[in-house]
Amino acid sequence: MTDIETGTEHLLARVEDGVAVLTLNRPERRNALSTPMLTALGTTLARVEADDAVGAVVLTGAGGAFCAGGDVKGFAERSPGAPGASAERVQRANQRATSGRLWRMAKPTVAVLPGATAGAGLSLALACDLRYAASSAVLTTAFARVALAGDYGSAWFLVRLVGPARARELLYLSPRLSADDALRLGLVNAVLPPEALDGEALAVARRLAHGPRAALASMKENVALALTAPLDEYMDVEVTHHLATFATADHAEAARAFVEKREPVFGTGAGGGRTGGP
Repeated sequence: MTDIETGTEHLLARVEDGVAVLTLNRPERRNALSTPMLTALGTTLARVEADDAVGAVVLTGAGGAFCAGGDVKGFAERSPGAPGASAERVQRANQRATSGRLWRMAKPTVAVLPGATAGAGLSLALACDLRYAASSAVLTTAFARVALAGDYGSAWFLVRLVGPARARELLYLSPRLSADDALRLGLVNAVLPPEALDGEALAVARRLAHGPRAALASMKENVALALTAPLDEYMDVEVTHHLATFATADHAEAARAFVEKREPVFGTGAGGGRTGGP
């Protein structure tokens, strides 16, 4: 295991068995977002995306919560009125560096939700490819409750996960969803006992980290493109990706393993260039 220096106690990070585990760490505020946390999250995501030792990214929270979103107590303490143009530029950059990067990076991303997941915290979770929740977790958009429109991609992700009608309901009415409610809506992939959450979610992340990386990266791009592109355009890109993965060492290893009736052992390079163990 290797610790990553993030520059702040508000974000902890480590790389373990090919998985970068990033932990939002303000448990006394249910991991509400802070400027140091957001800055560190953006720079750390960029770092692990570029690191060939990292095959998957896990985002979670400390102290029994995932993230309560923006720091509402801090909102109440600031001067009234809209933030200035500089604040808008900073938030735009922060959003692209965090939820935007989680969505588009060419590595699988997994959100692990041990508890409260609200507002921009929910947006960050929805930006990930997979979400695993403890049975005690509660999810809510929360924005309407504090008279804000929503940020960090909230409506964009919700529309794609649950459709526009349900997204409007979740945003306008801000219901508190149990983990089972979120599972029924398709907002999470599985609900697990709290004591099993970390172990099972990390096992999935390790499987992804040691999977066929070029193929997984292409699959992630395919899914994103499928949300916006016409079918013919999508299928042209799909063919390009599919044929490119024929040339990887991971594909050659998988084909050998199939013939030899064994599990494949994929490489750790971004293109699947090595066929040895992790």
